[in-house]
Amino acid sequence: MWALRDWVAIESDSSNIQKRPELHRMMEMVAQKLRLMGGTVELVDIGEQELPDGQTITLPKVVTAQFGSDPSKHTVCVYGHVDVQPAKLEDGWATDPYNLTDINGNLYGRGTSDNKAPVLAWIHAVKAYQALSMVLPVNVKFLIEGMEETGSNGLDAMILAQRDTFLSDVDYIIISDCGWLSRRPALTYGTRGNCYFFAEVEGPKQDLHSGVYGGAVIEPMTDLIGILDTLISPSGRILIPGIQEAVAPLSDEEWKMYQDIEFDVNHFKNKTGVNHLMYNNKVDLLAHRWRYPTVSIHGIMGAFSDRGTKTVIPAKVTAKFSIRQVPDMDPATVKKQVTHYLHSVFAKRKSPNKLKVTMVIGAKPWLADTQHPLYEAGKVAIKRVFNMEPDLIREGGTIPIARTFQDVTGKSIIMMPIGGFDDGMHSQNEKMSRYNYIEGTKLFIAYLNEVAQITKTKKLKLYI
Repeated sequence: MWALRDWVAIESDSSNIQKRPELHRMMEMVAQKLRLMGGTVELVDIGEQELPDGQTITLPKVVTAQFGSDPSKHTVCVYGHVDVQPAKLEDGWATDPYNLTDINGNLYGRGTSDNKAPVLAWIHAVKAYQALSMVLPVNVKFLIEGMEETGSNGLDAMILAQRDTFLSDVDYIIISDCGWLSRRPALTYGTRGNCYFFAEVEGPKQDLHSGVYGGAVIEPMTDLIGILDTLISPSGRILIPGIQEAVAPLSDEEWKMYQDIEFDVNHFKNKTGVNHLMYNNKVDLLAHRWRYPTVSIHGIMGAFSDRGTKTVIPAKVTAKFSIRQVPDMDPATVKKQVTHYLHSVFAKRKSPNKLKVTMVIGAKPWLADTQHPLYEAGKVAIKRVFNMEPDLIREGGTIPIARTFQDVTGKSIIMMPIGGFDDGMHSQNEKMSRYNYIEGTKLFIAYLNEVAQITKTKKLKLYI
């Protein structure tokens, strides 16, 4: 556990520019560990990051490494990241988030589950073959970044630049930046995309006193709340024309797959801390988390939100909301649908204020074929290590790097998580259990052996 302790001790928070030296140190530590194992290692410069004030700061280099180059073998590329979400003891942590603490078999610390322990597990899987003087059954490449938690700045361009060099001979890409759904091991075959919007309503030239001007002007906030209320019904149905109609129907095979998944609805409800969920049965709940679109309103910029009272009419307010994408939705089409719909709703209000709608993120969903040999190999490896069949699951969130790898390289992709369902990624008291860490390392060792058995002529069927 010493390597994980050392890695957790580095405050590699990619959102805090004051911690950027720590992030650079983290990438150097990753590179050095791979060098000491005899890998061919590079620290790839991916340029600079522009800050809101116009200044620039150097992005952390991406670590690439290679073990083995036998052309008769498959080549896998393991992707991971070693940056973390912010964490402070005063946020509600029971232990120092940057001091790995073992309590009842759980290893607490920021970045344990997301994503330092899984990255180390993959490195230790390779090291295990070396320690036993066994030849790796496949060639293994690593691509480890340090900006995932803030959008993977510079990584898309790097992947494009490396397509015909570092990635040219890669057959399969493995991502372990996700978690199980229950205590049963899982293989992940899909993620939702994300269209993120700003809706700005502008009225007076400056903020106004509500006592002096209230009742005399049409307020931007009232307009904004009015149009936001037309996005989604109380039951969760998206009201924007064309959105629901574009969703791929739930097949009988999918229904059966969801029915067989181990998932406790009551535990999920209790963990969430709500009295009532939109759906009370497992299949509907999982389907609406994974393979149906959702609208979420995240905040309103320009509105008064501090403690106390302030009788102000904001001159300009901007709502932030997102729509999670699923097959067969297209972000470009969704942008047009949302923009047209909100402008048409706004026009009916006959307001003198101005509306501006902007889509700032347009990430596509990712979906793989669970019948592909990569997934068959995963099932065999999980059966061997855990003595049970895995759940085949999807992620409700967005992992853009999967779609980037797919679109840029055309390589076959699998997500193989080892994080627990209760690890608290991004939350207080994040942890990785000793069990998952150790058995997860065994799983990766077994999986490399199973991938070596895949016939080279088999290809992955991709769904867009």
